[in-house]
Amino acid sequence: MAQPGKVYLIPTVLSADTLHTIPAYITPVVKQISVFFVENERTARRYLKALDRSINIDELQLLLMSEHQSPDTSLAKQILLSGKDIGVISEAGCPAIADPGHRVVQVAHAIDAQVIPMVGPNSMLLALMASGMNGQNFQFVGYLPVKPPERVKAIRDLEMQSLKKRQTQLFIETPYRNNHVFKDILNNCKDDTQVCVAADITGPEEFIRTKTVKEWKQQIPELHKKPAIFLLMAQGGS
Repeated sequence: MAQPGKVYLIPTVLSADTLHTIPAYITPVVKQISVFFVENERTARRYLKALDRSINIDELQLLLMSEHQSPDTSLAKQILLSGKDIGVISEAGCPAIADPGHRVVQVAHAIDAQVIPMVGPNSMLLALMASGMNGQNFQFVGYLPVKPPERVKAIRDLEMQSLKKRQTQLFIETPYRNNHVFKDILNNCKDDTQVCVAADITGPEEFIRTKTVKEWKQQIPELHKKPAIFLLMAQGGS
């Protein structure tokens, strides 16, 4: 039986016009792949062309996946078993983290196909690095609930967990809800709880600040429509 193809987890930029954050070794690998699972066909095409203008985009097979549309795992399995490699590209940053690319990875493991994670910008780790918060014990919880009462409860629960476990809590939000989430944090967390806001990481308007809730209330940043990550670290001790 022929060796199955490999799955390459290909990082992309976090912010427009920041191709310098992508390691050089990505390009020669991408040029050898003809099948990609992508979150957004338009941005994936633009990214691949930016990596190397000689790539013939029209010859590539770009298969869509999203939070509303799971990748076609049967097709992924078929492609890998035929010996062809697959590339997975997220909408931003590293694939298979907070996006549906992990399902393609599951298929690869099920048939003993090699999975190759490639180095690139990861907003969660970059934010954690720059926050000054506990990097040895942290939890990424993805998106908070959309409905305000449930979101408030989630924020309070995260603050309690942070205090109990001495654990940094990381979460993200759809950019147009950033201001609402930040307001909920300030209105429901203790004054001495530390909050880091990391927006437009690696981009021209990068903003990373850690302050207490009390300090943030003195000057609230405008976060509307900016890609952002929030980190929370309760003070005090158990």
